[in-house]
Amino acid sequence: MNPSAPPQDLSGDAADRLTKAHVVPFSVFMGFMILLQLVSAWIAWDHPEAPWWRRDPAHFVYPLQTLTCLGLLLHYRKSYRFDLSLKWSLAALVFGAVGIGFWLLPTTLYDHWGLTGKPGGWLGWLGVDARTKGFDPGVFSDPLAWWAAVCFRFLRAVVVVAFVEEIFWRGFLMRFVCDWEGDYWKQPFGRRSWKSYLVVTGLFMLAHSPGDYAGAFVYGSLTWLLCVLSRSLGACVLMHATANLLMGLYIMAYGKYGLW
Repeated sequence: MNPSAPPQDLSGDAADRLTKAHVVPFSVFMGFMILLQLVSAWIAWDHPEAPWWRRDPAHFVYPLQTLTCLGLLLHYRKSYRFDLSLKWSLAALVFGAVGIGFWLLPTTLYDHWGLTGKPGGWLGWLGVDARTKGFDPGVFSDPLAWWAAVCFRFLRAVVVVAFVEEIFWRGFLMRFVCDWEGDYWKQPFGRRSWKSYLVVTGLFMLAHSPGDYAGAFVYGSLTWLLCVLSRSLGACVLMHATANLLMGLYIMAYGKYGLW
């Protein structure tokens, strides 16, 4: 099987199903992010005496998001081609480690330099900050609840995010940008195009918080490079999973919950 070859002889229904399979999980994922903002504005109460579901509504929205998106990925599983080889699996591990290393560098430098407060200027633009306030399982006093929150958080980051985002960004959007007025499913996966690089990497940056823009630019650029070199969606997914696993371990080790 040629991993760079596009799907062949797609009827209208088949093309529509491919588009849904690549777009719907990501759309639903982002819909939950909007829901979280609405729910937080309505019930969030950051107070030590508040119940866990009010201190951070993400603790019940994220598990619902995770399970829903997992169900969609399983539903559409026959529509995906990952074409993963040993060579590009090993490369994906390296790319993921390097990419997330750049992402974590700003907050690591913040600690290394002994900074306090929130830096402004170019340091703030690069994301040099403490990054300690965010998804914190410490809202749970019960050990079982604490572990459940952590496990769901890793499941979301390492599995759901890796599949949902790469299937959309690389599997769909890179093709769509190359031929949005025509039959974009005839575009080979990983086609080298500056337009797709600029559009997809730019949107990938904007999908994150401003403090992560620099890291997202470097990481998105490395993912695009892996994509066009490997012509493997599976390699991109594995890179993303590796990066998010390493980031999660870093977060738990240093309390950098703002990265989540």
